[in-house]
Amino acid sequence: MRGRLNEAATALEGTQVIFRQEPSHTGDNHFGSRLVFDRDGNLFVTVGDRFDLRDQAQNPANLLGKIIHLAPDGRPAPDNPYLHQEGTRPEIWSIGHRNVQGAALNPATGELWTAEHGARGGDEINIPRKGRNYGWPVITYGVDYSGAKIGEGTAKAGMEQPIYYWDPSIAPSGMAFYTADKFPAWRGSILVGALAGQLVARLEMDGEKVTHEERILHELGERIRDVRQGPDGFVYLLTDADPGRVLRLRPAS
Repeated sequence: MRGRLNEAATALEGTQVIFRQEPSHTGDNHFGSRLVFDRDGNLFVTVGDRFDLRDQAQNPANLLGKIIHLAPDGRPAPDNPYLHQEGTRPEIWSIGHRNVQGAALNPATGELWTAEHGARGGDEINIPRKGRNYGWPVITYGVDYSGAKIGEGTAKAGMEQPIYYWDPSIAPSGMAFYTADKFPAWRGSILVGALAGQLVARLEMDGEKVTHEERILHELGERIRDVRQGPDGFVYLLTDADPGRVLRLRPAS
């Protein structure tokens, strides 16, 4: 839904639904639902496989388990890969996703990067590129919650590999690229919150390769739902305990 804040910044006006995931489903899991604007003003939307319908993540005729790319009015973005392909949804950017709960633009390249839940193991960092297939549930580094194998293995021709994965799972949520100067040693890192892991993972990068992982704040014992770099250069975290909290990280003095 889109709308405008009124002059008092107390309410939304002129609200309009511009996108709905289809088909509708009554399940309670795997909504995805991260929103990221690209540099052209178009909108990436992550949509989950809804858990019970995971095989549909491979079906380009629906909007389950996909990255969606929209113009601001809800129409398919003009550079989408399936605009004129029969039997596919033109809103789709990439397919084969399970439940993307972290997403951010790489400030160096402008590309979308995502953090995606696996099942038991197999959480992934991906760079979802136009028209590509990220494998779920055909390939994964995780197993089912029962311990059973999922799909065909960890690799298959025509399906993309993650640039990084966690096994065992940390349940990654919000993510951000750190570019400010308040934490000089963190510049160029990716910060990823974790739900089950109850921590923040800091990933040091060399281009598209993760070279080191540092895990911090596990002593809080709280699920980290989102991570953002503030305009002041500090890092802000959102927890979803009861009650939830917004936390600000500052360097130790």
